[in-house]
Amino acid sequence: MAEIHGTVTDERFAQLGELLAASIDAETDLGGSVAVTIDGELVVDIWGGYVDPERTTPWAEDTITNVWSTTKTMSFLCMLMLADRGQLDFYEPVSTYWPEFAANGKESVEVRHLMGHTSGVPAWDTPVDIADLYDFEAAAARLAGQAPWIEPGTTSSYHAVSQGHLLGEVLRRIDGRTMGTFFAEEIAGPLGADFFIGTPESEFGRITNVIPPPPSPIDITTIDPEGCRMKTILGPRMGAEVAWTPEWRTAEIPAANGHGNARSVARIQAIVANGGTLDGITFLSPETIEVIFDEQANGTDEFLDELVRFGMGYALPSAAFPLLPDRRIGYWGGWGGSSIVVDVDRRMTFAYMMNRMDDALLGDERGDRLAAVVFDNL
Repeated sequence: MAEIHGTVTDERFAQLGELLAASIDAETDLGGSVAVTIDGELVVDIWGGYVDPERTTPWAEDTITNVWSTTKTMSFLCMLMLADRGQLDFYEPVSTYWPEFAANGKESVEVRHLMGHTSGVPAWDTPVDIADLYDFEAAAARLAGQAPWIEPGTTSSYHAVSQGHLLGEVLRRIDGRTMGTFFAEEIAGPLGADFFIGTPESEFGRITNVIPPPPSPIDITTIDPEGCRMKTILGPRMGAEVAWTPEWRTAEIPAANGHGNARSVARIQAIVANGGTLDGITFLSPETIEVIFDEQANGTDEFLDELVRFGMGYALPSAAFPLLPDRRIGYWGGWGGSSIVVDVDRRMTFAYMMNRMDDALLGDERGDRLAAVVFDNL
């Protein structure tokens, strides 16, 4: 059986190590990490497997990887902190903070529509490629100049990559710092948490490349070429191999290029689970945490083509995800399998980060199995 390293100080969750080892042995995982916090304390912090397909270099305690859309939950924390400080009102038009965004029929778009994927700007108009995203201000300006693809505020169409540029530009207009800098100085730094939005080259030596997923089972010839789904796929077209490049790693793409591991993700999101205060530092008030559960969308998402219920950033429990109890829970995941669950009522976070990607857009069965053990034993 694969060797699992780390600690489990709460025996209710001992099975998590066995599941991770079995997944590595079955080669459904190459390498990965799992963490659980309760009352802000790490009660599970384990890792195992390998960082390379040849299985020559073990996943280490400080290994990090690109976690794709799990990054969004870090962006949400930054925006919630601005709101908590009275600098941001989610119900104000985006143009209050970013006047240029009102162009082409977007004057009624509110900040909450960016948080809940209902702004009508889920991606960039073509032609656009990955390199265009690396110039953050120029990429944000392109979004500001676009017309919405659907009527803002009516339904969700997942902002797979654009959400980070949209929220990041609002934050920059208010605070003056980029999202990556704000996050490093206000959240990761004070907590000593090993997570980056824009990863310095000095950290490259401990990054494990993601292993691209198998070909998508989606037949794109059946997708409406003028619909939000196809336009988002093409705006820009994304291959997982882009995460191997220094340009991607060092850029600030607050919806998709965060680098970390389960420990850092669980620790940071414990801010929310722990009532806004962690390590003696108050990041959010309990009143601001309640805003997370202000429903913004509930129905079939235009891009994901599945039922999803969005709160203020985080997804919320719904009939479409029966694994999650109907409590004050926020969650999300990343392309290929990474996942984070924040249970405010139980003051618990669960995180699973890995390098072998599945073909799922958001989380997958590996994370679901692990999370089920946590919920079954709470």
